[in-house]
Amino acid sequence: MTGLELIVVVAATVLLMTWAARRLRLSEPLLLLIGGVLIGLMPRFGNVHLPPDVVLLLFLPALLYWESLTTSLREIKNNFRSIALQATGLVLVTAVAVALVAHALGYGWPIAFVLGAVLAPTDVAAVAAVAMAMPRRILTLLRTESLLNDGTALVLLAVGLELLTTGEPFSWTHTAVRFVEAYAGGAAIGAAIALLLIPVRRHLRDRVLHSGLSVATPFIAYLPAEALHVSGVLAVVTCGLVTSRVGPKVIGSDARMQATSFWEVTTFLLNGALFVLVGIETPAAIRSLTSISLLQAAVIAAVVSATVIAARVAWFYTIPYLVRLVDRRPRQRERRISARQRLPLAWAGMRGAISLAAALTIPTTTVDGRPLEQRDAVIFITVVVITVTLALLGPALPAVVRWARFDDDIGDAAEEALAVRHLASAARAEMPALAERLDVPRAATALIAKELDKQIAMGSGMTHDEEGHASRRQLSAVHALEAALLDIKRAALGDLRRQSRVDDIVLLRVQRYLDAEQYRLETRATLLPPVADETDGPPE
Repeated sequence: MTGLELIVVVAATVLLMTWAARRLRLSEPLLLLIGGVLIGLMPRFGNVHLPPDVVLLLFLPALLYWESLTTSLREIKNNFRSIALQATGLVLVTAVAVALVAHALGYGWPIAFVLGAVLAPTDVAAVAAVAMAMPRRILTLLRTESLLNDGTALVLLAVGLELLTTGEPFSWTHTAVRFVEAYAGGAAIGAAIALLLIPVRRHLRDRVLHSGLSVATPFIAYLPAEALHVSGVLAVVTCGLVTSRVGPKVIGSDARMQATSFWEVTTFLLNGALFVLVGIETPAAIRSLTSISLLQAAVIAAVVSATVIAARVAWFYTIPYLVRLVDRRPRQRERRISARQRLPLAWAGMRGAISLAAALTIPTTTVDGRPLEQRDAVIFITVVVITVTLALLGPALPAVVRWARFDDDIGDAAEEALAVRHLASAARAEMPALAERLDVPRAATALIAKELDKQIAMGSGMTHDEEGHASRRQLSAVHALEAALLDIKRAALGDLRRQSRVDDIVLLRVQRYLDAEQYRLETRATLLPPVADETDGPPE
């Protein structure tokens, strides 16, 4: 079997299973996993193994970058404490809980700790695939947790592998230093890369080059961080957040639309491919299990799966209440959610390909050449935990969200209406002077003014009526006026974000409207015949 065959089969499976899941209203990750298992049972694909470097160096940076570009920075700031606790404290608690259970079931402390680190992080693709129906704040908490907890888990894994392969004693000081170095170094590199690329983006005029730079950016951030042994995950996430903040000022609408379309398709295929590849790996993990019996491994995997789920539920029903005892500020009391509404957060603990890739990085021998006999069991347990969490938690999450009875999330709609009204008002105020300077016919000006007035009144709708019949010169002037008004709208939108009156997610949505309008104007302008002279007749 060639690599090209595998790529074609995986891509076809992603498309088929996603279509079936949406048609039947089933869990997409679960069906993709099942499709992968069916492929893995075929003799031709029985020896396919998921290279961990492919996930950690190819899939992970791309997925993290797009998620960070489309995550609300304002919500991250407002919920930083909760996100930080979940991305670090919950990872540590889960790793320790799994290590304790694995040790009680007969595993040595080093391999038990490695297993805990492997299973500690939630999967960004799995969470994003099933959590879209949640309110903005809850969704931001889950998405950002899954963005950042990979970095914590990978640092824990590196420490655990050192203990496992070298036999050196555990040191709290050494571990704490590794965490500080990984987080601070990764964030610094990510921010530096994003800032260094700003002048490059500003001077690029070719949208294809812009899109190419967008594709390369996550890897430009990830690889130097990994080479310096700090967190590549934090580098990519920080780079994406900084880029999302400055991007509207330095990236043209055509380049942004092209890059957005690329990332939406690419991340869809990458996310689906990861679940399929995990499924393909499942039969191989069962066949390669030799250190213990299949029954023993299944029992241990079931207990570990229960531990992973229970640790998350216990966290969300203890730690937030302890925090409440300490922080009783009125602003924090207003942001509290009920125990009923906390269940979706506790339930969204799906594991995915990141855990499997981490398990596959475990070496087969120690530094002195001794074999690591329990590596096969760790990989098997990891596969089972991924399958259990996807099969048990994922399909039930929509019902859990409905049971939680969240209030209607009207913040997005209200802020979007505010943005539309504000942009239209800003454009309406500047339009008379612009129309006079550009010598736009009054009839065309009146039509545009009417549409702007409608947007001010309704707070929705981003299209203009056609101007009707007019001369070529008049049409050119009308297009120039509309383009100038779009610039005013963009500036007004930036003002709203700087004043924290609209969220980043709302900004992205309204910005897409403006980009589409810009594309419409540019497309129509290319269809206009050139103006030869002051007359409207054909050139002589």
